[in-house]
Amino acid sequence: MNIAIVTGASSGLGREYVRLLDEQSVDEIWLISRHQEKLEETAHALKTKSRILPLDLQKPASYTSFATALRQEQPVVSYFIHAAGYGRMGRAAAMTEADTSGMIAVHCQAAVSLTKAVIPYCQQGSHIVEICSCAAFQPLPYLAVYAACKAFLLRYSRALAEELKPSGILVSAVCPYWVKDTAFIATAKKTDQENRFTHYLFAGDKKTIARRSFRQIRQGRVVITPDLISTLHRISSGILPQSFFIWISRFFR
Repeated sequence: MNIAIVTGASSGLGREYVRLLDEQSVDEIWLISRHQEKLEETAHALKTKSRILPLDLQKPASYTSFATALRQEQPVVSYFIHAAGYGRMGRAAAMTEADTSGMIAVHCQAAVSLTKAVIPYCQQGSHIVEICSCAAFQPLPYLAVYAACKAFLLRYSRALAEELKPSGILVSAVCPYWVKDTAFIATAKKTDQENRFTHYLFAGDKKTIARRSFRQIRQGRVVITPDLISTLHRISSGILPQSFFIWISRFFR
């Protein structure tokens, strides 16, 4: 059985990737999120057969459940897209332990554990995709933990891409700028009590970001910046000091 797997499949970019995968030649799409009802809505709209895995990726037991499902079915994984995630805005010192540990769990631990479980079921031409952010290119005050998690995920993806290159397994890190029509901004702002982030100029939309990045995923690109701002951010981050980006980030707030 040839399958695709998407985490965060109940909404946002994850759901958009599911729709794009519905046009690919896969036998089944595995949909992962903790929101079962929304997963069922997503599944009902698909032409491709789907399997719902209602897993909370903040809980280590979910990684075991996922690995067990793979072991039982023994599929070929053509696509694994880790799109689950959320952010919290505001002072790092004011964050609750649940918010801090939750972001680290979903963006770092879940990404590594689920990817590690998937690799034995990949073959030449398979795609492993980690949804990062252009926040990965710099330290970002008032999104400190989120940006640090995405930096970890970007570096993990780039190293993994080199390790898996001899086997023909392709690894991509997708690093977009703000995406305006997902729940991310509204959810993240709930902890921004000082209203540090007030505008989101040049934010993209989820359909365009997903479509552009998916095209580059299929081409095997390792680092993907699917919009103008993220592309400029990536290029300039290799030239200018990080202190400059910390200073200029106030204007983006």
